[in-house]
Amino acid sequence: MLSIEEALEKIRNAIEPVATEEIFVTDALGRVLAADVIAEVSHPPQAVSAMDGYAVRAADVPKAPTTLKMIGEAAAGHVFKGNVGEGQCTRIFTGGGLPDGADTIIIQEDTETDGDQITMLEAPKPGQWVRPEGLDFARGKTLLPAGQLLSARDLGLAAAAGATWLVVRQKPRVAVLATGDEVIMPGAPRRSDQIVSSNSVALLAYAEVFGADAVSLGVAADKPDALRDKLNDAKGFDLLVTSGGASVGDHDLVQSVSGDQGMELGFYKIAMRPGKPLIFGRLGHTFLLGLPGNPVSTGVTAAIFMRAAIEQLLGLMPAPLYHAAKLGRDLPQNGKRLDFMRAELTPSSEGLPTATPFERQDSSMMGRFADADCLVMREINAPPASAGDTVKIVPLRVSTLLF
Repeated sequence: MLSIEEALEKIRNAIEPVATEEIFVTDALGRVLAADVIAEVSHPPQAVSAMDGYAVRAADVPKAPTTLKMIGEAAAGHVFKGNVGEGQCTRIFTGGGLPDGADTIIIQEDTETDGDQITMLEAPKPGQWVRPEGLDFARGKTLLPAGQLLSARDLGLAAAAGATWLVVRQKPRVAVLATGDEVIMPGAPRRSDQIVSSNSVALLAYAEVFGADAVSLGVAADKPDALRDKLNDAKGFDLLVTSGGASVGDHDLVQSVSGDQGMELGFYKIAMRPGKPLIFGRLGHTFLLGLPGNPVSTGVTAAIFMRAAIEQLLGLMPAPLYHAAKLGRDLPQNGKRLDFMRAELTPSSEGLPTATPFERQDSSMMGRFADADCLVMREINAPPASAGDTVKIVPLRVSTLLF
């Protein structure tokens, strides 16, 4: 069985990013850049005032008080067209262009006015309250690299740099398929021996959170022909994610039927709990990720492997899988598989947060999984751990706010 790291490496090596498209900057929130954003203009485009006051030559105010003659003014976005000579100044407002001849701003609080006679009450330093051209960034500078997930701040920066059209990755198209005679879609008539495909609902939502567009293909019954038809429906998608049918029982058909259809198998089985029966392969141009059917196993493997596959399709740099936390209770020695324990996370005002695994870790307990803030990872054959030990966690409540 593969380790998680080996499986992730196989996924990332196999998947190429999807095609690109050009979209207007106001439509790009949450999209992934496919080409660098390079400044088309400097910011500010010329030297401007950082305060309301007067533009002067510092050499004309070697001491205070000194009176100068005002010869004009410049509002924000404007510049006085003349030249500031010896003994002269101009009225200037925040964002106004620094006029020729001037090199310094004296703020209005440090002046007294009598008509066009302005008395400077403070002797300034050269360059005081001046924002030089290109203070923020210069024309030609790379501001946002390809592979960046675009936030609201990124879009503001791109717009300021003159980038009105951005080259981004198309949203990957993901198909979600549930399997099993016992599974029905939400809203369908249900027998007492059937269950609602909660995995389908969750996987569609996971795909959206990870940055893809997802479509449900419904449920494939435990019959080869039924699954074969659904696999044909998945043609044209970038990724097919199945839930259930990934094990080796008589009714677990995903690997055998997809193999008959020509799937190139990347790997099968991961040395982890929950989530051991996991399939990765390729059917034509569509990658297949076969997740186990237990709801928690589906969720845990989606948080790790489905996310990695979609990030790779988007051309995103892989995000760190693990973060650090303090353990909230004692744990016994672990077994022969990497274990991901559902846990609650308590913030701390000092240092790392505390992750406390739930007492019961059954992979069918969706309520506990929904309550979990993170997964506590325990290495294969890890020795007993004590409360307060530092552990690795996979956060589950990751904010999608792209501020």
